[in-house]
Amino acid sequence: MDEQQTQITTHLTPDPGPRDKSTEVTRGDGRARRSLRALALDLTPLKQSRDYRLLFTSQSVSFFGSMMSFVTLPWQMYQLTRSSLAVGLLGVAEFVPILLTAFVGGALADYVDRRRMLRLTEAALAATTALLIINARLAHPHVSVLYFCAALFAALNGLQRPSLDALAPRLVAAEQIPAVSALNALRGSIGMIGGPALGGVLVVIFGPALAYTFDLATFVVSLIALWLLRAAPPPTDAERPSMRSVVEGLRYARSRQELLGTYLVDLNAMFFGMPMALFPAMAVGFGGASVGLLYASPAVGSLCATLTSGWTKRVERHGLAVAVAAASWGVAIICFGLTARLWLALLCLALAGAADTVSGLFRMTIWNQTIPDHLRGRLAGIELVSYTTGPMLGNTESGLVATLFSVRTSVISGGVLCVVGTGLLMLALPKFLRYDGRAGLARKQAEERARAGANDAPLATAKELG
Repeated sequence: MDEQQTQITTHLTPDPGPRDKSTEVTRGDGRARRSLRALALDLTPLKQSRDYRLLFTSQSVSFFGSMMSFVTLPWQMYQLTRSSLAVGLLGVAEFVPILLTAFVGGALADYVDRRRMLRLTEAALAATTALLIINARLAHPHVSVLYFCAALFAALNGLQRPSLDALAPRLVAAEQIPAVSALNALRGSIGMIGGPALGGVLVVIFGPALAYTFDLATFVVSLIALWLLRAAPPPTDAERPSMRSVVEGLRYARSRQELLGTYLVDLNAMFFGMPMALFPAMAVGFGGASVGLLYASPAVGSLCATLTSGWTKRVERHGLAVAVAAASWGVAIICFGLTARLWLALLCLALAGAADTVSGLFRMTIWNQTIPDHLRGRLAGIELVSYTTGPMLGNTESGLVATLFSVRTSVISGGVLCVVGTGLLMLALPKFLRYDGRAGLARKQAEERARAGANDAPLATAKELG
């Protein structure tokens, strides 16, 4: 019974008395609780899968520490060189290695035990952090070591991330993949907000060595969790890593519009609508102290979107959802460029971050529902390149347009081109726009049954995973 009908009935019938009113209040409270539960983050994968809990713990702690180093390393570089160019070149040092190793890491993820890949790369990342600690404790730290470690971090991330992305769908039931996407986004949001904040305090007050040491401690916790993780062996007919196997992954991605759409829509949004390189210049107008707020606002919006992501599991048109979210990012960036008030600018950036997270949730779900397990690692390598290249090139594009015209023109034009580009891509990729998650889920469940039959072991149900 809707609200209007309830009001009419109340006027036409006698007062039922205090007891019935209490019942109505109770029913109203029940509906409110159900509505809140529908919005709340779905924690089912953490409750039912021991291995996913271990993986989530490992990467949550590790990523938090890595985000501390994300702030500490450029801060130390600037303190040593007093050059913004030297800091900017850290991005160049990172871009080339990750571009090269992402495809190698993808091929390896489809050929070797994914748990073993995570252990080896996590240990190598910890060793690289130890090298930063040693360098920071020298009387005269070496700038070359900072560049070397930045490049090594990027290379190891390129090797690790495909195995990480390909392992999670193995640990949960197919219907829990959207919840896994949301939990991964939560892990990233908390790390991106808390890690830089704590790292910034430690490096300014105590120096870079202590901040790096804290990061190293998080790797120890992560390695313990990974050590308890059960093996994740490759299929018996796994293809040996080679250039041909990499090309096979690229051909598969090109042949599927629903995958091409996820890559191209995100690339378009990040290339044209990524304004972070302009935050320092915009902070001058808002007040210099606002620069930290500008950088943090998208992550705050992302966290809010993640915590209320329960509704996403009821959405079936995943391609359409990605397109709407990407266009919403562009609209929020346009509004950000138009406003002259700090609070409104922060709100626009938070809305943009929320839209980006919603897009990411559905993109991850499409990837995990449509890509066969024997190709999952190689496609994860392509995904890594797509979502790291966009922001890097987007910051370059926004800086160039700002130099030629103005900062505000760069922000607004980027948002407009993001929206227009999203619309054009939807016209060019109709299968992506029509993608239905119910069909993807059915294919994934069929693949799980086939893999379970091939291994002579029934696939664990959601109940058995507990």
